Amino acid sequence: ALRAMVLPGIIAVLTPVIVGVLLRSEAAAGMLMAGTISGVLLATVMNNGGGAWDNAKKFIEAEGVMGQDGERQGKGSEAHKASVVGDTVGDPFKDTAGPSVHVLIKLLATITLVLAPLFV
Repeated sequence: ALRAMVLPGIIAVLTPVIVGVLLRSEAAAGMLMAGTISGVLLATVMNNGGGAWDNAKKFIEAEGVMGQDGERQGKGSEAHKASVVGDTVGDPFKDTAGPSVHVLIKLLATITLVLAPLFV
C-alpha cells in the first residue's frame, strides 16, 4: 500500500515546482489559489457527505424510516441495505479522504511559497 502512494506523493510535490519553473510566478500563484479553493470545497463535501452517509445508517437502525406503504422500515429493509453501502463509502470519505485533502492543500502552499524565489 505504501508503494502505491509514492507516485501520488511525487506528483503532489513536483506539480508546483514544474508549474513555477516552466510557467513562472503568475501561473504558480494561480495554481495555488485554484488548488486551495477547490481543495477546501472538495474536503468539505467529502467530510460532510461521509458524515451524512454514516449517520443515515445509524438513524435507520435506531428509528427506521417510513416506506412507501406507510410502514416503518428498520434493520434488514431495502433502505437499511442501501444505507450500509452508503456507510461503506461514507466512513472513508469522512475519516481519510477529506482530511488528506487538507494535508495536500498545506503541502501545495508550503512548497509553492518556499520555492517562490525560484519562480520570480
